[in-house]
Amino acid sequence: MSRKSRGFRLVAAIAVLACAFAFAAVTVEKLPPAATTLLFPLPVSELPGLRDSFHDKRSGGRDHEAVDIIAPHGTPVLAVSDGRIAKLFLSVPGGNTIYQFDPTGTYAYYYAHLDRYADGILEGLEVRRGDVIGYVGNTGNAAATAPHLHFAIFKLGPERRWWQGEAIDPYPYFAAPIASPRTSGMTR
Repeated sequence: MSRKSRGFRLVAAIAVLACAFAFAAVTVEKLPPAATTLLFPLPVSELPGLRDSFHDKRSGGRDHEAVDIIAPHGTPVLAVSDGRIAKLFLSVPGGNTIYQFDPTGTYAYYYAHLDRYADGILEGLEVRRGDVIGYVGNTGNAAATAPHLHFAIFKLGPERRWWQGEAIDPYPYFAAPIASPRTSGMTR
């Protein structure tokens, strides 16, 4: 390899790293501290199914305030952060849902349209980032032909109500996905 070729590769590598660090600095600066290390909530193979649908309109003209991630029925759903399962809830629009609070009780992560919960998932359970907590489905008002994970983040108010908070667009918040789900390490 010539000196000129090595020099070009070095300059290109430095440029790529500079861009990556600049992007990370801008991205992290805008994120709440608890959200800076969020994990993509499905295995990495499902990343192409992520849609930026936060501002999409729904019935009554309301904003969607979540992202939808299209994935095969039964795909494992992963905890995006360490935290606690605050509520397991069956609702008409969301079907089988999980509300997870971050460790500080400041943010809630909402997982909806689940086919089912993972074995052992209970309210009050402490979970670790990457733990399998449920499985993609099409419960609630999801189309039978379009299994997906409806994922939302919201900042809780001082009352820490699992159903109420300020919506935050999840799309830019995902950190590096992991290749395979964790199935152990859950504690009560």
